[in-house]
Amino acid sequence: MQQNEITEVLDRPLSRELLARDLTRLAYVAKDGTPRSIPIAFTWNGSEIVLCTTKNSPKLPSLRANPAVALTIDTEVHPPKILLIRGRAELDVVDGIPEEYLRMNGSYEMTPEQRVEWEREVRSLYDGMVRIVVTPTWAKLIDFETTLPSAVEELARQRAERAVSSA
Repeated sequence: MQQNEITEVLDRPLSRELLARDLTRLAYVAKDGTPRSIPIAFTWNGSEIVLCTTKNSPKLPSLRANPAVALTIDTEVHPPKILLIRGRAELDVVDGIPEEYLRMNGSYEMTPEQRVEWEREVRSLYDGMVRIVVTPTWAKLIDFETTLPSAVEELARQRAERAVSSA
């Protein structure tokens, strides 16, 4: 997929709405070769998905060995709105708490007092974190109105061909 095609998908209003959500599902291959899919907080900076995790997270050795990842950001309503992204994870070990981590967790409902306590707790727990930065190499938006999963698109095309040939 060309960069201009990825940008076109990610710049759509619905994609922007999904990229403003709190959680994504990160899929990767674990060290034992089996697949993993985990919910994780994220932020979109306009060109990359940034996730943050602990320096001792079990996913890090897996991502170092195989940085290929897939992300799903979706809604819980019918029909679902789904943004699928593929890319490579780059790991950036940082001292302290990344600003992205504080921002991505800032949308949860907390009073100002709770927020201060939460941030104090986070800063006392972590001496550093790992930023997982994913630059999209592929993207697809599925809204079940203008776009469908590729298998459903294929079935619709076949149905249309059958209708033309039987007419």
